[in-house]
Amino acid sequence: MLDLRSHFSRFLNAAPERLHFAAHSHHPWPDVTREAHLKAWDDAALLVDDKWEHVLGPVFEEFRAHVAGHLALPDPGTIAVAPNTHEFLRRLLSCLPADKPLRLLTSDGEFHSFSRQIARLEEDGAAIVTRVPVEPFASFEDRFCAAAGDAFDLVFVSQVFFNSGFAADARRLVDAAGERAMAVIDGYHGFMARGTDLSTVAERAFYVAGGYKYAMAGEGACFMHCPPGWGLRPRDTGWYAAFGDLSSARQGQVGYSNDGWRFMGATFDPSGLYRFNAVMRWLASEGITPAIVHAHAVALQQHFLHHVAEIPLLAEARLVLPPDEMRRGNFLTFETPEAQSLYADLKRHHVITDVRGHRLRIGFGLYQTQEEVDELVRRLRTMDAAVA
Repeated sequence: MLDLRSHFSRFLNAAPERLHFAAHSHHPWPDVTREAHLKAWDDAALLVDDKWEHVLGPVFEEFRAHVAGHLALPDPGTIAVAPNTHEFLRRLLSCLPADKPLRLLTSDGEFHSFSRQIARLEEDGAAIVTRVPVEPFASFEDRFCAAAGDAFDLVFVSQVFFNSGFAADARRLVDAAGERAMAVIDGYHGFMARGTDLSTVAERAFYVAGGYKYAMAGEGACFMHCPPGWGLRPRDTGWYAAFGDLSSARQGQVGYSNDGWRFMGATFDPSGLYRFNAVMRWLASEGITPAIVHAHAVALQQHFLHHVAEIPLLAEARLVLPPDEMRRGNFLTFETPEAQSLYADLKRHHVITDVRGHRLRIGFGLYQTQEEVDELVRRLRTMDAAVA
């Protein structure tokens, strides 16, 4: 099992009593990101306005290459960046017809940002949404594919569902999207958490993710793979979308680049790109791939689950994904009416987790070893004893 704690010394030593088990949300950043953050500052001081040639040149190109390599994309030029994935959602929606309600196919397990936006469109009659229940997991893909067809404008589905950890076969769902629908994979809980090969759907599906979670790079470093020929002229557009090859633009029309630049926005804080590149370089130097990250997380999960029966606070909770389910992300989800109070009690014991309604999520990452898991178990037992 890996022991990379020395590479996270600044985050871990900032609060030595803290156990961070929210590795599905804000990961601790490896130490190399601090140097990268300072490099962004130093470049701004040295270059001032000229920094954008550097940011949108070598920094951006390195970022694109890292993303394309980890996703097995044939062309890094299909990558666009934005401060958050919600910007990309707005631009994707702006590609769709404005003269009739949008027909959307999705699941009932999508993240709040997407779910809220779509619900708001429904309120105004601007969208007609079909939501396929994610549970039961064993039949989800069959039910989703059965619901798909040529009636939809947009098919949007997660690679790994944020409120359960279930990992769907996103490529199969894309294949079922039909000929006319824009197909979008929300990869935020899959990117750098599981090995992801988009080579067979790179010409068909959009893929959105970012650096905040498993890429350990913090905020402001989100990206979208933009398949050729789809969403050529988003109405929600920024001035960066005019960069690149505009040879196909017609006179009297706003011009767009043909590659990923067409989904770019406007001025942003570039420090996230610096941090992201530094993390990717560090992982490469250590020989760590997303598959290794996932294997490490699963080993920690199994070690924790081995002790759950000894912890009354969790023993009676429903583990949303069974222990033998291999299609899982890097966190465990426990469903219990006591989730909110358990989260608060854990926080009082300096254990950081995450709660969504009746579901407590416990995440596992590269900065942890079996020692941290054992300490988590010990603190949970201490809490049990206090309750008793």
